[in-house]
Formats: sequence, C-alpha cells, structure tokens
Amino acid sequence: MDSELLVFGKYDPAEVRINDPSLARCVSLETKQIPHTFGKNTRKRFEKNKLSIVERLINKMMRSGQGKRKLSGKYIRGRKGCGQKIQAMHIVEDSFDIIEKQTNQNPIQVLVDAIQYAGPREDTTRIKKGGVTYSVSVDVAPLKKVDESLKNLALAAFSGSFKNKTSAAQALAKELIAASKEDNASFSVRRRDEVERIAKASR
Repeated sequence: MDSELLVFGKYDPAEVRINDPSLARCVSLETKQIPHTFGKNTRKRFEKNKLSIVERLINKMMRSGQGKRKLSGKYIRGRKGCGQKIQAMHIVEDSFDIIEKQTNQNPIQVLVDAIQYAGPREDTTRIKKGGVTYSVSVDVAPLKKVDESLKNLALAAFSGSFKNKTSAAQALAKELIAASKEDNASFSVRRRDEVERIAKASR
C-alpha cells in the first residue's frame, strides 16, 4: 500500500474496526501519513469529529500537566509540552512502535479499543432547584466520552513518566495496552470506574 495512505508511513487505519457503534461518528480514521492539520478542524462546532483520532491523541499530549488538581496524589508541572507538536508526534509514534512489538497488533486498533474502555458512560452534573444544589447522574454523549478517554490516556502517560526513568512513549504504550484489555492496572480504566461509581450513587 502507498506509504502516503499509512499513519506515520507504517500503520493502516483501514484495518481498524470500531466495536462500539455509538463511537463510530466520533472516531475518525482519516488516512494521513503525518497527522497534522494545523487547526483546520477547530473553526466550527463539532468539527473535531472529522479530526484523525491519532492527531487528537497527539493534541492531548501537548499539555503542561494536570492543572490545579492533583494527579495520583501529586502535582505534575513543568513538562513544557504546550505547543510542542513535533515532540508529541514523536512520543505517539514511538509508543505505537512499542505497542506493535509487544502485541503484534495494529497500534491504531489498540488505541481505538483503549478509547472504548477508558471513557465513562455515566457522569454527574449539578442542578440547582429551589435554591438547593444537588448532583444527578447523566449519560455521557459519545463525543464527550472520546474526549474524556483521550484526556485520561494522556494523563496516565504523564503520571507514569513523571520523575522516573520511564519515558513518555513507554508510559503511553503501557497505558494503551492495559486500557485496550480493560485491565484494572490501567489508570484510565480506574478513573472511569471512579466516575461511574459516583454517578451511580447520584441516581
């Protein structure tokens, strides 16, 4: 197959199957060798549905840390990843190479499977009624589920490589493999279970 139709010139997205029908419209498998659209699909509402799922993962990797909240009991700061698109691309490409060696699977398929398991199906929202504010459980929209999945996978890579010898690519590969199997060793799967547990208590 023409390398221009393969992601990173190696991986064929045409082989990927999305098992969750609700996510089919939100997970774009657009074929492009270099997953970089220079913000083309950020101008209109819901346009990110058309953005390659690999590029969306790369964009999530361009973060400086968790923000004001703690992640696994610690603040993650100073990764200097904001705007470093090429650096984030190399991290994702290296993690895909690791996944292929360890699983003998198409890494894009592993990514899609991980997304299906890493996002919560139910969440909570706050409602104010009669001067009283309380939490109620709500179903999570497919686009929101994909966004949360990618965020959790990226945060797992940050947590796994923060202040230790594990590289970001190794941490991301480990997380994607674990999440694709819905393994409890996966940070994102545990985070999903926690959100769903709280939502269930708010029914």
